[in-house]
Parts: sequence; structure tokens; C-alpha cells
Amino acid sequence: MTTLLQEIRATYAFMERNANLVKRYWTWELVWMTYSIANSLSVSYIGLGMERLGGDRIDGRYLVLYLVIGTLVWRYLSMIFYWITEVISIERWEGTIEYTLMAPIRWITHMAGQTFFAVVYSLLFTGVILMVTVIMFAIDLSQANLFGGTLMLIAGSLSFIGVGIMGSILPLLFPERGAQMTHVIIALLLLVSGVYYPIDVLPVALQKLAVFSPATYVLDGTRRALLEGMPTSQLWPYIWPILVMGLIAIPAGLWIFGIAERYAKRTGKLHRNG
Repeated sequence: MTTLLQEIRATYAFMERNANLVKRYWTWELVWMTYSIANSLSVSYIGLGMERLGGDRIDGRYLVLYLVIGTLVWRYLSMIFYWITEVISIERWEGTIEYTLMAPIRWITHMAGQTFFAVVYSLLFTGVILMVTVIMFAIDLSQANLFGGTLMLIAGSLSFIGVGIMGSILPLLFPERGAQMTHVIIALLLLVSGVYYPIDVLPVALQKLAVFSPATYVLDGTRRALLEGMPTSQLWPYIWPILVMGLIAIPAGLWIFGIAERYAKRTGKLHRNG
């Protein structure tokens, strides 16, 4: 019991450290929030633009909602991914990578603290963008299943946590450009997951790849819940695939990260600068 409490306290310590980093660099957070809001609104206005170009044949309000949901879901999932993949980069920025990874603390504890903070931070960050978007477009969510949509996001978090843990290996093994290499993973998921368009418009080969992207199911389920008001009990066909992916991806990611960490220690890749 004492050991468990120590691990919980250590996990919270990493969460508190990240919260303090956000406070310290609050101006950067403000800049990033402004960029995220502007980016989300810009994508959403494409719906009204298509209505203007296509005339009465296109329902601009529906397109706006379709794009808003895609933008917010992707913003949430990608933020979780980046926070977890930057677990090594943050240590290098702070100059504490040697002390943290060589300290008598389980690396799974370190990753747990980073993960919990990533989920909470991403939910709050996305919630702010949602409020601004609802006000700007006067979106009516009275018929939407908000609980079901939130449940889809939380379930999707598990699989993206696993993908993020795997991606965090790149900054660990490639100090010079590992952080930039993680963008390839997120770009491929963006392409095949149907964030801004139905996956039916993709080539057959990419449609087959979309089946393996957890974001595909999160987006479909969230759109069903918010656009169509689908009851939570009927969202199970979208929830169980991402739960299975998460149950596979998280242990696999932790196992691979453990191997990569031992290799990095053995080969001297824990230096502060690339």
C-alpha cells in the first residue's frame, strides 16, 4: 500500500509539473489558444462558403456542424498525442532528462502523469474552442447527445494514448529531429480518418487503412451523437473498436518505450541537446 501511494504521489507530481509549465509559459498558451480558435473557425467557415458557391443545393449549416465536430475532435485527439510524444522533449527543454530517466521512479509512473495531464488539459482546451465556436455560429445543441459525444472522446483517448506513447520513442532515439518525425504519424492519421470529409471519397487503399485508425471511429460516433442525437446505448459499435485498439496500443507502447529507454541509456542518448 505504501508503494502504491508513493507511485500515485509521483504521478501527481508530474501532472503538477506540467501544470506549472503551462502557468510559466502562459503567453505561449494564449498564442496557441488564439491560433487554435482561428484555425477551427476558418475550417468551419468552409461550410458557409460552400453554401454560397453551391446555392440551395448545399445545406451550409449542416456542413458547418460537420466540420466543427471534425475540427474539435481532431484538436482534442492530436493534443493528447502531442503532449505524450513531447514527454522526452519537455525534459530536454527543462534540462532534466538525465535526472528524470535515471531517477528511482518507474517510467510507467512518469508516463501516467503525462497522460492524465494530457487528457485533462485537452478536454479543457477543446471545451474553450467549442464555446467560442457555438457563439460564433449560433449552433443549437439542444438535440445533440453531449454525453455520448463526450464518452466517444474519452474512449478515443485510450487508443491515442497508446499511439502517443509509441510516437514518444522517436524524440528519445533521435534527439536532433525526433520531435519533428512525430508529425508524420499525425499527418497519416489525419489523411485517412475522415476529419474533414467522409472516408468514402478516399481511394480504396486509403479506405482500408482508415479501418485501423482509431480517429475514424471517434469521428463517426461523435458525429452520430451530436449531429443525429443518437442515444448513447447505440454508440457501442463505435466505442468497442477504439477500446480494443487502446487495450492493445497502450501495453504495446509501454513495452516498446521500455526497450527504447534502456537502449537510450546504454548508448548515451539522454543528453540535453540534440
